[in-house]
Amino acid sequence: MKRSVAMMACVLSGALMIGSYSPVFAEGAKAVSAKSAAQESEDTENTQEKTEETKTDESSEEAKADDTAKGDVLEDGVYTAEFDTDSSMFHVNEANDGKGELTVKDGKMTIHVSLNSKKIVNLFVGTAEDAQKDGAEILEPTTDTVTYSDGMTDEVYGFDIPVPAIDEEFDVALIGTKDKWYDHKVKVTNPEKKSDASVETTEDTKKVTAEDLKLKDGDYTAEVKMEGGSGKASVTSPAKFTVKDGEVTASVEWSSPYYDYMLIGDEKYEPVNEDGNSVFEIPVDGFDYPMEVVADTVAMSTPHEIEYTLQFDSASIKEADK
Repeated sequence: MKRSVAMMACVLSGALMIGSYSPVFAEGAKAVSAKSAAQESEDTENTQEKTEETKTDESSEEAKADDTAKGDVLEDGVYTAEFDTDSSMFHVNEANDGKGELTVKDGKMTIHVSLNSKKIVNLFVGTAEDAQKDGAEILEPTTDTVTYSDGMTDEVYGFDIPVPAIDEEFDVALIGTKDKWYDHKVKVTNPEKKSDASVETTEDTKKVTAEDLKLKDGDYTAEVKMEGGSGKASVTSPAKFTVKDGEVTASVEWSSPYYDYMLIGDEKYEPVNEDGNSVFEIPVDGFDYPMEVVADTVAMSTPHEIEYTLQFDSASIKEADK
């Protein structure tokens, strides 16, 4: 009997102890569970933050790469660049292999392109609609001489076109001999900087006409540079020239009386004077480029045709004294 009472007492005591500790265990379990949830949430937030940082870094890198792809602003200088258009009727002359001369000055870019003919008479950077509005800045042509692979030459129109950005399409409208404006898309790509020597040569050989210079009919003078021959002969500079109906005729005086004719292409010109140094009146098809001529001299035992170039400087043009 005593033994049974003692056992019952132990059971009751154990039950009381379990009952008293159960809330503690429950609270502990809740605390552990809460802690785990908090840790999991923190880990998730950290993971998300790292993911966002990674995305931000990638976006930043992509932006930098994109900026690099578009190219930093080209440094001042002269470049060759491809000039792409959306039309087989409007493109760079085949003699120039689809390329023009890109000039960068003070961050502003302009490309000079020689076209296929003289059928396109004006350009406008923008749409055909805007080209017809008051105050539109219409681009006027230059007269360019192109040389084909077979040695043949031709005169075509060229244009100096402002370029807003490299590798990006922009609008250019054109008007031809039919007096109607058309919309086109163009793009300038792959600029390659020229060496100083080639830049100097290009600048020396870019021809401009009396029409380009808007010279009115009248009498003028201009500095003229002659090259070729033995270097002993020379011509008088400045030289007098006359403009009539857009055509230029120059009076060229040699340093010798022994030149009996000149050749300009296939045309032969004889002296216009009988006494003194030989003087010729010859057509000049442009300024600022070396115009090829041939002069025949009888100073030696036998006549000799000698090749020269004459370059008339447009920057030095002045009205002749009356």
